[in-house]
Amino acid sequence: MKKLALLFAFAAVAVAAQPNSDDGALPPNPNLVVQDIPPIPRSLVQQVEKYTDFRGHGFVDWHPTRREMLVAHRKAGGNTAQLFRVTAPMAEPEQLTDFADPVTSATYEPRDGRYIVFERSSGGNEADQLYRLDLATKQVTLLTNPNERHDLQGWLHRSSRLLTSSVPLDKTAQGGSRERVTQTLRLIDPANPQRKRQLVELPGTGWFVGGVSWDDKRIALGRYISANESQLWLLDIASGKTRQVLPAPGSTERAVFLPSGFKRDNSGIFLLCDRDGEFHQLMFYRFATQRMTPITQHIPWDVGASSSSEDGRLLALHANVDGRDELRLFDARSFKELAAPKLPIGSIGTTQFHRRLAELAFSINGPHGPSLIHTLNPKTGDVEQWTKPFAPVGVDTAQFSEPQIIRWKSFDGRTISGLLNLPPARFAGKRPVLIAIHGGPEAQAKVGFLQRNNYYIDELGIAILQPNVRGSSGYGKTFLALDNGMKREDSVKDIGALLDWIAAQPNLDASRVLVTGGSYGGYMSLAVATNYADRIAGNIDVVGISNFVTFLQNTESYRRDLRRVEYGDERDPAMREFLQQISPLTNASKITKPMLVVQGKNDPRVPYTEAEQIVAKARENKTPVWYLRAENEGHGFARKENADFQFYATVLFIRSTLLKP
Repeated sequence: MKKLALLFAFAAVAVAAQPNSDDGALPPNPNLVVQDIPPIPRSLVQQVEKYTDFRGHGFVDWHPTRREMLVAHRKAGGNTAQLFRVTAPMAEPEQLTDFADPVTSATYEPRDGRYIVFERSSGGNEADQLYRLDLATKQVTLLTNPNERHDLQGWLHRSSRLLTSSVPLDKTAQGGSRERVTQTLRLIDPANPQRKRQLVELPGTGWFVGGVSWDDKRIALGRYISANESQLWLLDIASGKTRQVLPAPGSTERAVFLPSGFKRDNSGIFLLCDRDGEFHQLMFYRFATQRMTPITQHIPWDVGASSSSEDGRLLALHANVDGRDELRLFDARSFKELAAPKLPIGSIGTTQFHRRLAELAFSINGPHGPSLIHTLNPKTGDVEQWTKPFAPVGVDTAQFSEPQIIRWKSFDGRTISGLLNLPPARFAGKRPVLIAIHGGPEAQAKVGFLQRNNYYIDELGIAILQPNVRGSSGYGKTFLALDNGMKREDSVKDIGALLDWIAAQPNLDASRVLVTGGSYGGYMSLAVATNYADRIAGNIDVVGISNFVTFLQNTESYRRDLRRVEYGDERDPAMREFLQQISPLTNASKITKPMLVVQGKNDPRVPYTEAEQIVAKARENKTPVWYLRAENEGHGFARKENADFQFYATVLFIRSTLLKP
């Protein structure tokens, strides 16, 4: 990685000269490296400004004894999302944290809520550290070792002891230790940070806590191997010994076994499993009989995000119905589904039962507004709104378009689907198309609020199309694995077939198509640019992979083996040759249309060198490239000032490519 950093050190030069504020252009802030991007007119900033300040709320945690909650929110004039306390429905949120970096993950001390523990990283590096915030004094105390990356994993039930997991960071690795990574599970007392106990050192990464028995004797551990394979283990807290439960040790079975909490009587554990079909079902594994009972087999979609009430009577889960998450309730004892509650229209996000009150908190968002938080009383069916969204003056979110599900046949006859948002009827004629490809690749374009992207639809008359190519989640385990290893470019061919579909639509203009994507979607945008250059106006690559071999070599060690399962192991000569062959960097000479490349310098997932090597190679071939790098960001821009500048540059790029006469 150091060699690559030196090779592409040209991009670390000071920000390219920009006109000062007196000549009508907006200068970039000091953390932005800007190359070949035209000056941003202040008139453009004024035109798009009202689309840059939508602000919703994300649910974080319930107070353990009171009817109040933690939420994540970006305040007016704020640069990042922070933690707020909401003491009653529709009460004014009280800000608790105020850092340059976002803080969105936290948990209350579970006995009386006298403090919270939160995660925070620096500059987008995702090297999360854990901190205690004493609510009475607002004093913040570091709880963890900065040479490791840490995750909150939940509390024991009968004490205020917290489970955490940690992995070493590459900057502290010695010699060949990047190839031998372990994950450590600890039990700590946040009120007395020096009191900590190592429970177990686990081989590899991908481990997570999937529940603690109600007697605090056992921990359910999930081991994520890939999107198509995981395991269930049990850890004895007293001895630190682990044993594999599912699949049975020595078995060749490969399936998803994701633990989701113990039954209240400790007789077994709930888990998500695809053993019996294409989709994730909620099942119950009984320890005494070693048998599994299906609970949601009647739902022909993936279910997930299971949450149980403290008294063990209710289960809440999400059903991913063709890209829209629905809330479903079940009796946790009989496993029967209950009547569906009447909820506001939208897609369900985080759900959590209160520890002592019969109340379920949930977030919800849809095409017409950012995330809101509501609560549901399962007994009465009463729904109460807790937060109100902020939409800038002059923007009527109720008029934003709703997506329609489209489907097309790909090269092999397989049906692929996506979401299409069309501009208002006042835009006559065939409309230009922005194809926005999700990351992952094991992710999914879902129904939700498009934030500032609504500007492209409502003000520029552009249709936004979000495809769920093969390899996307939500459509079954077979579909999920269709792009693995040597089948990687089949997903790119799905976009080729989509271009054919666009050409056949009377209201879409196949001669004006732009492709964008972030992370894996960034790779896809580059791959489309190398395979279908004659059919697009340009591409936007945001923190994307340009060479699979260098990506696998340089991504943080705690992620590498997980990514090798998906993309292939670059240490195998045949796979290495294949990965080199299909990589956009190898085929950069085929990129003939303009590119906009966006990258965070501190990205631990897709190192910034992935962006800089494709920028350099494309420029060698005389391809126009605009490049934007933020020195204080990681895998995407989390600071509003940086995200705004990216948006301004993107609008300029769209005007000069997709909307060019």
